Amino acid sequence: MAQSTTVGPARKDDVIQIRATAETKAILTRAASLRGQKLSEFMLESARRQAEDTILDQRVFYLSPKAHEAFLAMLDEPAQSVPELRALLTRPPVWER
Repeated sequence: MAQSTTVGPARKDDVIQIRATAETKAILTRAASLRGQKLSEFMLESARRQAEDTILDQRVFYLSPKAHEAFLAMLDEPAQSVPELRALLTRPPVWER
């Protein structure tokens, strides 16, 4: 008889407790309802997404001494004008057109 290799969802046995104002809870409850989620599901998904974004913003990279010198040299070079970028940055924003 073959064993199933399917793995079920991870058990959720850690508890996170949060105190909030009634106003904050009402906003979170409304948002969860709009997404068709339970309040706890909405809060956990939102907090996890924010945590992942925060972690991804902490970027560290390592270079060899030679690559580091080349990188510093590129940073020290004067900026080059890119006409397409200049046009993009000087056009009126969408909400002002």
